[in-house]
Amino acid sequence: MNLPSYITVLIERLSECGFSGYPVGGCVRDTLLGKQPGDYDLTTNATPQEMLAVFSDFRCIETGLKHGTLTVVSEGNNVEITAFRTDGEYKDNRHPTAVTFTRKLSDDLSRRDFTVNAMAYGREEGIVDLFGGREDLQNKVIRCVGEPDRRFNEDALRIMRALRFAATLDFEIEKDTADSIHRNVKLLENISVERIFVELKKLLCGVGAQRILLQFPDVFCCILPEIKGIVGLVQHNPHHLYDVYTHTAKTVSLCEADPVLRLAALFHDFGKADTFSQDENGVGHFYNHREYSVQKADKALKRLKSDNATRRTVLFLVDWHDRLFGDFTEKTVKRLLRTQTAEEVLLLAKLMRADSKATGTRMHETCESADRLEEIVLRLQSEKPCLAVTDLAVNGHDLLALGYEPKTIGNTLKHLLEAVTDGKIENKKEDLLAVLKK
Repeated sequence: MNLPSYITVLIERLSECGFSGYPVGGCVRDTLLGKQPGDYDLTTNATPQEMLAVFSDFRCIETGLKHGTLTVVSEGNNVEITAFRTDGEYKDNRHPTAVTFTRKLSDDLSRRDFTVNAMAYGREEGIVDLFGGREDLQNKVIRCVGEPDRRFNEDALRIMRALRFAATLDFEIEKDTADSIHRNVKLLENISVERIFVELKKLLCGVGAQRILLQFPDVFCCILPEIKGIVGLVQHNPHHLYDVYTHTAKTVSLCEADPVLRLAALFHDFGKADTFSQDENGVGHFYNHREYSVQKADKALKRLKSDNATRRTVLFLVDWHDRLFGDFTEKTVKRLLRTQTAEEVLLLAKLMRADSKATGTRMHETCESADRLEEIVLRLQSEKPCLAVTDLAVNGHDLLALGYEPKTIGNTLKHLLEAVTDGKIENKKEDLLAVLKK
């Protein structure tokens, strides 16, 4: 491994003091995959107190010290260094009640989650691979270290991590590991929603997201109960080749790997379970499913403690994903841009396009609508039209000069903006003043 200087200086300091230091986990995995590691973690045979002594002249952060982890700041980079350890009993399916520090690297590697993450690198030994991680990387397999049931009972978040690695690396999950995930899915109920949401967003952006969604619907039903109703829900509609959940998974995969866009794709048809009906010809319909989808998406995102900006954009996309079928006008787009950013409306075009393609039928009309929406937004961006009150050629001072009461100014400017964006009046000061004088 070609290690950066801020890592080699730490390893050399440990060596000078009689200890060993090994890059471990994701940095080794990514290097073997030919990727540049985003960060480096080290493991060492020094105990926490010995690490404090070794790095006494470095800035150290002791937040994880009782579990053997010391964060050392090296050349401006935070590096987590963890003592070799074995874990005691896990009572909450997330954290060990106690840890025991050891001098054996094998003890430390044996407690890790997956074989591809249980490799270390020594300057003298090279890659230390005790559990077949290198072979699993070559075969594109995610496999638990040791007994899968034990690994998931120790830390149930590993269920989401297994799915996330399989999706982002486009790997298969080994059969025993997959079977254990299905058996232990309920353990996810003991994990904080914040941690689950982080893994979910990364998973959805993976190249293998569709495959993982379809292979593990039980996991997604556990973390998002709103999904239960759409799994296997046949649409009985000539415009849809797939059941609702399969269509959803395909829509996710057809969107670009943007977490907000892919969350919207996941949620966009949640309401179909509540609105399904069949006419006298047996054709399925989902009247008003969009409103139900928005309500369910809002509930899910609040439960997952999503940030407000993400939630607002996802709800906008879900709300509008099937509103713009067929022909629509520039006026419609300008009205959208009064409340949404151009970037958000461009995401809407991408969702519409993915939703259409994921039907498995030839729904050219929707794709053409998406193309048209995108074209109008990009053109308006270059023209810089009047889309906000601040873009108007008049302002509050002009209204005060005409004798308007201060409390009426805000609404008056909004009405002017609507008239301008609807093309009823030009955004010229003399024209606007003439209207105001009337």
